[in-house]
Formats: sequence, structure tokens, C-alpha cells
Amino acid sequence: MDATPDLPRPPHVPVFNMPTVVTASVGLLVLIHAVRALVLPDLWDVTLLVHLALIPARITAFLAPDSAGDILREAASAGTQLEIEARSAFANYILADSQPMPWTLASYALLHGSWTHVLLNSVWLAAFGTPVARRCGPWRYGLIGLAATVAGAAVHVAIDPYSTMPLVGASAGVSGLMAAATRFVFQPPADPGFAAGLLPWQRPAPARLQTIPELMRNRPAMLFLVIWLATNLLFGLAAVPLGMSDASIAWDAHLGGFVAGFFLLPLLDGRRRH
Repeated sequence: MDATPDLPRPPHVPVFNMPTVVTASVGLLVLIHAVRALVLPDLWDVTLLVHLALIPARITAFLAPDSAGDILREAASAGTQLEIEARSAFANYILADSQPMPWTLASYALLHGSWTHVLLNSVWLAAFGTPVARRCGPWRYGLIGLAATVAGAAVHVAIDPYSTMPLVGASAGVSGLMAAATRFVFQPPADPGFAAGLLPWQRPAPARLQTIPELMRNRPAMLFLVIWLATNLLFGLAAVPLGMSDASIAWDAHLGGFVAGFFLLPLLDGRRRH
């Protein structure tokens, strides 16, 4: 006779405790990079990069056809002789094919320069995209990420309009979601006992967003913002690659995405209606 009590089955604990849309976003970024790194031939990968990466000079050449001379001078401005020849040839290719390819204002976020690059963006996306998706739902989460991506691209083109260096990476969109999460994740928890030991982005979302004056008085939030801004400016202006790709950090795209997410969340926040 079996005397073991009939205990209830323990609840299923997911491996990744993230909203489905965030898990899908991370999975898509990793999958695309895996296909590029492990499957696509080099020629196909270069073709993909040319058609999906953001190239500021391409958009500038379409909007201002008389800027061709500036684009060529920028391509030949620095580097070894081989690098100058390669950039000049690419600049001539862009000028010969003056299609703006406006989708690249968003599609560049799907590509990354290295495994380190895509994994680092995935970690930040999981950390700060999760509270935004839980608060706003998948569609508003996606809209904030897309708007931040496009805003980051626009700022990058405005600041470096003659560059022929392809811009890739989801960092601008991630920065926008990070800024959106900053509006509420650093508030003191309503139930300190329940939230003990949880990181800020793991806590239940507060009912309302913090105003800018309240955010400025919130020491953890301001410390986070200062460190984020200083890090981006330091490594971006110093042109330090950090081993993530051949290009330096696009601090201007990060900043554009961050500002877009920061001010867009209050307009899309679903909780303010309740």
C-alpha cells in the first residue's frame, strides 16, 4: 500500500520569466545574427548589410543632391590609403544609386556587428523591455521601440550626414525602452516586503508615472541616468569600439532613442486611463 500523500503538482516555472513579446524580440535578434554568422555566404551578408543598415550619406544624397562632393571628401578624410580607397569606392556606389531606402531607418536595428554586440543588447532589452511590455502591452512596447529606433536614426543622420559607415544595432530602440522604464521602475515599491531582493525592473509596475521633477528628486533614477549619459558620451566621443563591432558607439543614436522613449511613454501609457 502506498502511503505517499497525493500532493498538488507544483506550478510550472518558465525558464525565461519575460513577456512573450520580449522573448520573441530577443530571439529574433539572436536568430538573425546566427544566420548571418553561420549560414549566409559573405557576399550575401554584405548585400544584406548594404540594403538594411543605415547609411547616413545615402539619405543625405537623396535629400540634398548637391552634397555629393561633401560625401566624397568625408570618405577620403582619414585612414590608411587602402581604407580611403575602399570608402571612396563605396561612396561612389551610394551616389550612383541614389535611392533613399527609408526602411533602413528601422531595419538597421535587426543587424549587429558581433556576438558581443547582439548579446549585450539582448540583455538590456530583456531587463528594461520587460517592465515596459508588462505595463503597456505588446503593441505599445513595440511602438515605443520602433519610434526610438527611428528617432535614433534621424539624430544620427542629422549629426553625421555625410558618413558612409553603416550603422547597425538595436541600441537606439533599447535606449528608448530603457528611458520609458526609467519613468516608473525606480519608484519605491508599494509593498517593500514583497519587493525585497528584487531588482528595480523586476518589481510590480507602480500605478502612475513619475513626473520629471519627481524623477529629478529620485536619487537611484538620477544616478542611473547620469551613469548612462556619461558612459555614452565618454565612449562615443572617444570613438572606443569596446570590442562590439568595427565601428565606435553611435552615442547620438542612443541619445535620440532615449529622448523618444522618455517622452513617448506618457502619451501611450495605458494605465493612466484606469
